[in-house]
Amino acid sequence: MNGLSMLDRKLLRDLGRLWAQALAVALVMACGVMTLILALGATRALDETRTAFYDRTRFGDIFASATRAPNSLKPSILAIDGVSAVSTRIVNPVLIDIAGMPEPATGMLISIPDHGEPAVNRLYLRSGRLPEPGRSDEAAVIEAFADAHGFRPGDSFEVLINGRKRTLTITGITLSPEHVYAIGPGDMVPDQRRYGVIHMRRGALEGAYDMAGAFNQVSLTLSRNADARHVMARLDAILKSHGGTGSYDRTDHPSDAFLDAELVQLRAMAQVIPPIFLFISAFLVNMILTRLIALEREQIGLLKAVGYSNAAIAWHYAKMTLVISLAGVIIGAVAGTRLGRGMASLYGEFFSFPFLVFSREPDLYVISALVTFLAALAGAARAISGAVRLPPAVAMRPPAPTGYRSLFGGRGGGFGFPVSQLTVMALRHLVRWPMRTALTTLGTALPVALLITSLFAFDSIDQMIETVWFRADRQDATLTFASERSQDAIRAVAGLPGVIAAEPFRAAAATLRNGHRSRRVQIIANDPQTDIGRVLDLDFAPVALPPEGILLSERLASHLDLQTGDLVEVELSNGTRRKALVPLVGVTNSYVGLNANMSRPALDRLAGEGVRISGARIMVDEAQLDALYAAVKQTPAIASVALQGVSREKFRATIEENIGISVTIYVSLALIITIGVIYNSARIQLSERARELASLRVFGFTNREVSGVLMTELGVMVVLAQPLGWLIGRGFSELVAKGFESDLFRIPLVINAHTYALSSLVVLGAALVSALIVRRRIDHLDLIRVLKTRD
Repeated sequence: MNGLSMLDRKLLRDLGRLWAQALAVALVMACGVMTLILALGATRALDETRTAFYDRTRFGDIFASATRAPNSLKPSILAIDGVSAVSTRIVNPVLIDIAGMPEPATGMLISIPDHGEPAVNRLYLRSGRLPEPGRSDEAAVIEAFADAHGFRPGDSFEVLINGRKRTLTITGITLSPEHVYAIGPGDMVPDQRRYGVIHMRRGALEGAYDMAGAFNQVSLTLSRNADARHVMARLDAILKSHGGTGSYDRTDHPSDAFLDAELVQLRAMAQVIPPIFLFISAFLVNMILTRLIALEREQIGLLKAVGYSNAAIAWHYAKMTLVISLAGVIIGAVAGTRLGRGMASLYGEFFSFPFLVFSREPDLYVISALVTFLAALAGAARAISGAVRLPPAVAMRPPAPTGYRSLFGGRGGGFGFPVSQLTVMALRHLVRWPMRTALTTLGTALPVALLITSLFAFDSIDQMIETVWFRADRQDATLTFASERSQDAIRAVAGLPGVIAAEPFRAAAATLRNGHRSRRVQIIANDPQTDIGRVLDLDFAPVALPPEGILLSERLASHLDLQTGDLVEVELSNGTRRKALVPLVGVTNSYVGLNANMSRPALDRLAGEGVRISGARIMVDEAQLDALYAAVKQTPAIASVALQGVSREKFRATIEENIGISVTIYVSLALIITIGVIYNSARIQLSERARELASLRVFGFTNREVSGVLMTELGVMVVLAQPLGWLIGRGFSELVAKGFESDLFRIPLVINAHTYALSSLVVLGAALVSALIVRRRIDHLDLIRVLKTRD
């Protein structure tokens, strides 16, 4: 202590005296640092892990499918300018029969070369070995599917391959860059139990699917600076006569698209949440220093009188700000790192990466610290400049008495009911300092807004579930055929055990264009008066499919810059690759994907292949589910089964688990903010008005009456903060909903009344606790010491 300057000793004494208030501010700062580190660190972890894993496994840049293309095309594809590697393979969907699991699982069979590894999309072997060449009963499965069933190398299961049931023995557990986010047909989130990816040697699948010397899928990697559009155009030309369905790049690959959507959400969190805490931190620092400097006018005057410069005094208060900020940065960095490790493990379970390490690069912490220091100093700047401007003679004089105006014409009944003089005193103090009152009210409103921003997701998810599963896709299950069938197939589906009703649909991959804008989508075509799978308009009312034209979801129409009545060019991706200008006859509402809908007769005419169906939506008698499952497992024509009830519950459970973690964090942060704002405000008001309150005690007022003055002020600000918090919360929620939007899904902005109520109750409870802590100090005021204040 002897080596410290006088100002540094004063700084330590001030921090010791204000430790509780300083800690409250530091905790708010820590929240901002933590959320910033958490969001940026998780974003980097996912992005860097993805890049490293993709590079290691040579994930493809361009993908394309065909009906049956000869392997002799491979040299022509490799010769395309910009192509660095080519991998051709056989890919087909299958039904999987797991012992002890009544419902059928869906799988994807993918061939690997008989010798060596594929040039593109290599497998990452977690355990065991890859199947041996010539062994048609061996397979490797992805880790998520294996873990869901407890499979290990040596275990076996049955699959229905091209109408024949086979028993496959697992030789290895793998990871694949194509299935980091392995999602089955008809699902919105991964269901590891019901969807598996199976890799077998090429020779085993050539015989099963009559694909000797042929392939139906190709993947390419590109050299640096290659023109992807040129490559895709050349690839499409090569595959056109072999049933090519149109190539697409990595951004349209389902697994990578879902991973991109998650990164978009993390970036949105980093843009919305941390600034809230940084703003509140700056506000609290300003509030503390402004009032501390007001209370230390005499000391500042003495310091200037004995020769301390303005710069030295300014640096003294800036150091106080930096010390508090440093404490916040340290606490936030530790908490952010610990939570980041937990988040990395959650992402490791959700996305199938061989590793996922939370990013702890130094610049992440340096950025967080600098942003926090700058925000705190910005908040302190006005208060510090006020201290520097005070001339010594002025500073050593007591401040001018506060000027008050009479409220309610000098009567206590201005509200139409009796109001005590103590209440009038509290209200006059609020009116006398309108900016202080407004900022404190705003600071209290922000945790309400933060809670609404986190809790609204529950309301939105409920709305999504109601819309997707109960208004639009109302079927119990969706059966997809291995290939398009004639109209007679729907009668066979209707004859399956337990099927109450069945409606056919046709799905056709297509590219929609409007000028230079284009999107690759699937057109879903239903019967005009469909009742099970319905299309909803912008008001969520079901619409009858028009005999001509196409319906596009709102986001897809926006992407293509189309309005009702415009013509859109439709190029089907089937073997005929037919093109036509089709009128946009309506815009629909959809929370999932980029949707395009037509009536089945209209799509049949456009395709020019007669009446064809791709699958059926069915309503099922629950009492006969097991019989239906058994029948489906024996039906070669069915390639996949999507169970709506299972999919819905998996979606709800996954989303609620993720949201539940976020809500727990944000409720804790909101409590910290509330306590930080209310406690600091109450403590400073107590410091400023201690003599006034002590005088009231001397005049005969009780502890309860005296503390009521301060509690009334706080209560009015907290109550006023609630509607303001609701308004700000709705604005923040809209920003989050917009930030989370992607081509895969969007979150509706739905905030129910109970969400507003719960957010306010949490903040009111925290404010009450903070006020009661300060009230105890009022009850224990040392009247003699407080009243020894100069006039």
